[in-house]
Amino acid sequence: MIRLVFFSLALLMAGACQRTAIPTTKRVVLAGIDASKKPGDDFFTYANGIWYDTARIPASQTGVGSYSFLNYPQRIRLQGILDSVSVSRNVPGSLEQKVGDFYASGMDTTAINNRGYEPIKPLLARIDALTDVSSLLKFVAEEQKAGNGSIVGFYVGPDQKQSKINIAQFRQTGIGLPERAYYFKTDSSTLLIQKAYKNYLTRLFELIGTEPTVAEKNATVAYAIEKQLATAHRTNIELRDVKANYNKMAVAALDSKQPSLHWTTLLTDLGLQVDSVNVGQPAYYDQLNTMATSVAIDDWKAYLKARALTNYANFLSQPFIDATFAYSKILTGQAIKQTRAEEMTQAVDRSLGDALAQLYVKKYFPESARKRMAVLVDNLKKAFEARINRLDWMSDSTKTKAKDKLYAFSQKIGYPDKWRDYSQVAIKRDAYFENRLSAAKHDYLDRLAKVGRPVDRTEWHTTPPTVTAYNNPPLNEIVFPAGILQPPYFDVNADDALNYGGIGMVIGHEITHSFDDQGAQYDKDGNVTNWWNKTDYAKFKAKTQQVIDQYNSFTVLDSVHVKGALTVGENTADIAGVAIAYDAFKLTEQGMGTTKLDGFTPDQRFFISIARIWRVKTRDAYMGMYVNTNPHSPAKWRVNGPLMNFTPFYNAFNVQPGDKMYKPEQDRISVW
Repeated sequence: MIRLVFFSLALLMAGACQRTAIPTTKRVVLAGIDASKKPGDDFFTYANGIWYDTARIPASQTGVGSYSFLNYPQRIRLQGILDSVSVSRNVPGSLEQKVGDFYASGMDTTAINNRGYEPIKPLLARIDALTDVSSLLKFVAEEQKAGNGSIVGFYVGPDQKQSKINIAQFRQTGIGLPERAYYFKTDSSTLLIQKAYKNYLTRLFELIGTEPTVAEKNATVAYAIEKQLATAHRTNIELRDVKANYNKMAVAALDSKQPSLHWTTLLTDLGLQVDSVNVGQPAYYDQLNTMATSVAIDDWKAYLKARALTNYANFLSQPFIDATFAYSKILTGQAIKQTRAEEMTQAVDRSLGDALAQLYVKKYFPESARKRMAVLVDNLKKAFEARINRLDWMSDSTKTKAKDKLYAFSQKIGYPDKWRDYSQVAIKRDAYFENRLSAAKHDYLDRLAKVGRPVDRTEWHTTPPTVTAYNNPPLNEIVFPAGILQPPYFDVNADDALNYGGIGMVIGHEITHSFDDQGAQYDKDGNVTNWWNKTDYAKFKAKTQQVIDQYNSFTVLDSVHVKGALTVGENTADIAGVAIAYDAFKLTEQGMGTTKLDGFTPDQRFFISIARIWRVKTRDAYMGMYVNTNPHSPAKWRVNGPLMNFTPFYNAFNVQPGDKMYKPEQDRISVW
């Protein structure tokens, strides 16, 4: 969800927590605060105002600041590694050879441009040769193996009722716009995006030699098919319903229910030998079953070409890349394309992520950091346990099960103990398109090999250099990659208040995800089952409804509202994450004191740190898409939303009735 030099901190947990020696640290001077603003009116602007007013979004980016935008300077680090290894003499088959030659192949734009769209001509010819539904589905399955997805959304993951075993799973897919609502909304900004997308499809058809009027017709046909598929898509909010999106079905039953899809044959063509699968959104496959025969085969050909062209455009020559950016510019507001080096750095991270990560970790992430982070995570768990014990709305029996789940957590810090093996990925210095395909095919085979087998608990679902962190409910685990273990989340030169308000809040946030509206439905073993007292769960649901209602009232871009039901899990984790981190901080030597630094008390610095880790400025177009599709609230409300519900914040900044963030104490939301 979210998240190198690291740290040495002490969390003095009243005799209950692990202790480490307290280092002598240098304080970090707080910058960017707008003292002309009242903290109780808009704390995000108070803590970040001067920074926000002076920050400039790079023309090649959609935003600037911390959180996901911290990945921009991260890519500069990774690019430095790739620039170095790509010009070195490397042992064939070594990590350095694979990532270096992959990067070099993508940087050779002269060779890529000379090839034009030649790499996909055989694929387009195969589409032209399709004659019926059977050949169509066989083509779809074959291309799925190569990473060219279209109408079938296949993936592998733990069985939610038997979380130790991986099963084959299918989800809704088939559309090119960000989500279903973009096909049906009629406001001016959405209509502009629809037009840009249709123009994009038209341009792609023209680039493969299609006459302009035919290209426009093909784009219209492809768009119409996507819109038909979108009618059966669940909304992003509906996709949050854990139980509704688990529908394990026998293959024989699917063959009977959706005969046009020929499930038994389709699965065989995908390389699967199974008797049951999970179909997350059955209505989508019902719709696809109908459309398989109701849509003319020539129309399907236009659609499949459109999907292939959009999937592969960035692997081809410059005109295809330019067409993609022209559409992206309207969708996100990004002013100019990223540099080729930055694009290729991201491509290596996506295709050979663990190989590049090993080089990154070796250079930037000390082994000692993992041990120190483990101590902090354990102490935050203890702080959360103390909060569970104090809950006045939960029975003792449910508290016991909640604590069992808490201490069944596993935690991953920095980087994997077991790296992915890329020995079967063929990388050549002069074959960029083929390199991408080789990596994609390897990913598919890796995924396929997991079906029906025990879940590999060592596997990571992000690359270690990425600035993010996540909670994985089926494995009951929390993960903190090396990328997030840097300022403003952690700074070796900062005092405890800033570090607990930074990485401490993130740890508390990720712990809470096991107890948010979705995570609370999984037991300590990662199975979807009811471990709650019925009355307790009703009280919990009432509290999360309070969160939904509050965030629905927050506005973005003057009139657009935050979607409370879409963001409820992240908002619950933010509210509790602040509280858990604060409890842990108050048990440190500095947290128990009152000594001011830079004119601020320890508590004030803690809350300022929380505002700093969400210090983000974005383009309006990007924010419009973000609110529609992202389960996180915009940065401002990740700060102000939790703090207006947290009484110690009121005390730290003397927030009074009449201040815009003020809520009467009885109205302040506390879930955990």
